[in-house]
Amino acid sequence: MAPPVGTHVEPQVFRQVLGHVPTTVTVVTASTADGPAGLVVGSFVSVSLEPPLVGVFIAESSASWPPMSGTGSFTVNVLAHDQQELCARFARSGGDKFADLTWWESPHGNPVLPGTTAWLDCLVQQVQKLGDHFFAVAEVVGLGVAGSVPPMVFHRGALHTVTGPAPATPRTPHPTPGKGPS
Repeated sequence: MAPPVGTHVEPQVFRQVLGHVPTTVTVVTASTADGPAGLVVGSFVSVSLEPPLVGVFIAESSASWPPMSGTGSFTVNVLAHDQQELCARFARSGGDKFADLTWWESPHGNPVLPGTTAWLDCLVQQVQKLGDHFFAVAEVVGLGVAGSVPPMVFHRGALHTVTGPAPATPRTPHPTPGKGPS
């Protein structure tokens, strides 16, 4: 039996359930007319291989995104497992997030942060408002990795690291809707 259509999902329950899905922690940066800007983005996704497209979801309430949105490009910096301080720096609202931070310019002039796992230089193709976020789709035009540095992930309300393949563990299957025990 299918669940009823139009059932209301409480935002706090939705957030709690989706907290079980690990997400990559990234800092999206751009060079704006007022200098470098950046923000933490936890919803980063590969969209297409041909052409190479990625997407980021940015909260509508972000104070950092408006000046970045008009630049036409940005760089996605995939944070390494030990970059909690850098994550906190770019998660805060306001202030000079680049103060006393050494970084280098991507091919399109955007900040590439030191010590990250990987970086992707991107040209914005489309920005669409979806719910309380903007979805920015961009073509990857340059990229690099920093060896085998494990990435930072956000899972169940906390920052974690990826240490290797997960061990195989027995799983209890989900029940099939509408069928009871045989």
